[in-house]
Parts: sequence; structure tokens; C-alpha cells
Amino acid sequence: MPKLKTNRGAAKRFRRTKNGAFKRQKAYARHLKASKSPKRLRNLRQATLASPEEEPRLKKLMPYS
Repeated sequence: MPKLKTNRGAAKRFRRTKNGAFKRQKAYARHLKASKSPKRLRNLRQATLASPEEEPRLKKLMPYS
């Protein structure tokens, strides 16, 4: 059986944690920062987990993660 290809876009955006969840960065942190509060920008810097509903799709995109 041939090897499966990893989706490179997904590989750059997600990392697998030790427990098997997928870690991701938060959205809305790239531009228009002047209208966002400092507290909101601080919280946007922190990583979070992808939702459990997305995990089966991410496992297909990244079979060897």
C-alpha cells in the first residue's frame, strides 16, 4: 500500500499534543490591532485546541502526526 501524503497546509497550522489533540493558534490576531484591547491581544497570542469535531478531519489530513 502506498504512503499517504500529509496536507502541508494543515501541517503548518496544527501540531499534535501528547494526548492526541490538535493544537492551533487563534484567529483575528494579524491586523486591525488598534481597535482590540491589550487584554484581547494577549489572549490571542496563546495557543488553543482544535475542536473535537475537527479531529477526524485533521487525522486524515495529517496521517503520520
